[in-house]
Amino acid sequence: MFVSDERDLAELALAEYDLPPDSTLRLLNLSENATYAVEHTGSDKRSILRVHRKNYHRAHEIESELDWLAALHREGEITVPVVLPAHDGRRLVTVDHDGTPRHVVHFEMVAGVEPDEENLTVEDFHTLGAITATLHDHAKSWTRPPGFDRFSWDWEHSLGDQPRWGRWQDAIGVGDSEAQTIDRAARLLQNRLAEYGSGPDRFGLVHADLRLTNLLVDGPTITVIDFDDCGLGWYFYDFGSAVSFIEDDPKLPEWQDSWLTGYRTRSTITAEDEDMLASFVLLRRLLLLAWMGTHSHSKESQTKAITFTEGSCALAERYLASNGHTLA
Repeated sequence: MFVSDERDLAELALAEYDLPPDSTLRLLNLSENATYAVEHTGSDKRSILRVHRKNYHRAHEIESELDWLAALHREGEITVPVVLPAHDGRRLVTVDHDGTPRHVVHFEMVAGVEPDEENLTVEDFHTLGAITATLHDHAKSWTRPPGFDRFSWDWEHSLGDQPRWGRWQDAIGVGDSEAQTIDRAARLLQNRLAEYGSGPDRFGLVHADLRLTNLLVDGPTITVIDFDDCGLGWYFYDFGSAVSFIEDDPKLPEWQDSWLTGYRTRSTITAEDEDMLASFVLLRRLLLLAWMGTHSHSKESQTKAITFTEGSCALAERYLASNGHTLA
């Protein structure tokens, strides 16, 4: 994926929206998608343009994400980004690029800043736990519209034979010794997940990237952003996502306790669910290990890749030592 290609697509898409002439683009993030701030000419107004990665989501899958956002916005318990339609009312604009259809979504700019990753607090995780519980309750009660389709974060498509983000075995720093340790932990993890099961009380529609960097805080208003990876998965995989890239921090047990306390202010969690949290942290960690190996352009890969495999092995060893019950 090349920034110049994504920018060309974004420039083409701008003509589909009611924007002032000569509005400009500024790249904010390049990960699965390219995300741009649209600077509206002649005013201080801005919006967000998301250019979807080639061949990651099909059009109807993106529409399904937008259906969930629309439902959350209508019901109002969770603040989420608002889609800005094209001239003709389309939420999803498709641009032809060298014969390949590419998808673009335009959002209102969200006010606020994300929590400081260098100074995370137990209060941050308490808030995130409460938000997660609210999303889970909505997902369980919401009647999805006909044709709703998002991909699955089950074993097969996470660490199994069709891994969506690639194979952890191919990540930087994974040699024979590292592979043996992680493979043993992955086999235990697979067994733990199979025993836990995927009934409707445990497996359903999840955000799947619900970490503090995907919250924007503006005074009393907290907006949950970046639903691009939402799909069908284990509900408490969302806790694994909450500690993405910081799974080996010594404060993890404290953060987990606070997240659980926040979650229980809005919904229930059973002892069996709580006992699986270490498994979901390891599942997310191994997914990220694979992801970093296939996303060398990402800021996370460029800043964390050197030590990420070593840390993943340490987590795997602690997981094995507890027979899959804790990472402490």
